Amino acid sequence: MTSKDKDDIEASSAPLIEHLIELRKRLMWSLGGFFIAFLVCFFFAKQLFNLLVQPFKWAVHWAGLQNQQVELIYTAPQEFFFTQIKLAMFGGLVIAFPLIAAQLYKFVAPGLYRNERAAFLPFLIASPILFVMGGALVYFFFTPMVMWFFLAMQQVGPDQDVQISLLPKVSEYLSLIMTLIFSFGLVFQLPVVTTLLARVGLLTSQGLKEKRKWAIVLAFVVAAVLTPPDPMSQIGLALPTIILYEISIWAARMIEKKRQEQAAEAAAADEPAAPAS
Repeated sequence: MTSKDKDDIEASSAPLIEHLIELRKRLMWSLGGFFIAFLVCFFFAKQLFNLLVQPFKWAVHWAGLQNQQVELIYTAPQEFFFTQIKLAMFGGLVIAFPLIAAQLYKFVAPGLYRNERAAFLPFLIASPILFVMGGALVYFFFTPMVMWFFLAMQQVGPDQDVQISLLPKVSEYLSLIMTLIFSFGLVFQLPVVTTLLARVGLLTSQGLKEKRKWAIVLAFVVAAVLTPPDPMSQIGLALPTIILYEISIWAARMIEKKRQEQAAEAAAADEPAAPAS
């Protein structure tokens, strides 16, 4: 620890009551941002729900049912209202996440060394980007594929003795797509978590390699828990998880390589100069 780092820590140290006041301030900013985002999302809840129904429309098109009207139902008077509240809460949390993450960083940053702050900040930026990538994969590819699979089970047409049509409930469809977005967004945090653990020395690339078999099994177990009980959803979540695990191994290897280079440079700088002949 350098004297400059010590000065930074001393300058940022504060009594417990001041830490509690600072925590209350950060919580108020976070809750205020979430509440404002919730109100905005609730005001546009119907438009947001129509936006989330778009993958279902794409699935209808993929299934060759262009003439079929896309229809969702609700069977309880209050069902669609509470669905809009859930949607507003989900949207509010997504929109307010950057503010919440910034408030969290501002609260913990005074207790970190300068090099720790520089190391932590990129992960704070990468986390929401990876979450959005996971959500985009669900929205543009995975949900249409899953809904196309379910639509293919319908029995429609004049030659069918029994007409069986898919009429999703608004609450169940919203729960499905929110569960998928949350699951994929959470799984896409794997490189961030493993890279942080590798940076502090709790994980190594060799250890990750040795546990690859267990990771593959765990990926399918987690996919079975987080996704709806159908094979396509589970496989669709497990495969990206395995790919992200391989990316984590590569990231850990890069961190170890950089650490070795820094150690070699430090050792070279500490070597005494050769005596003049």
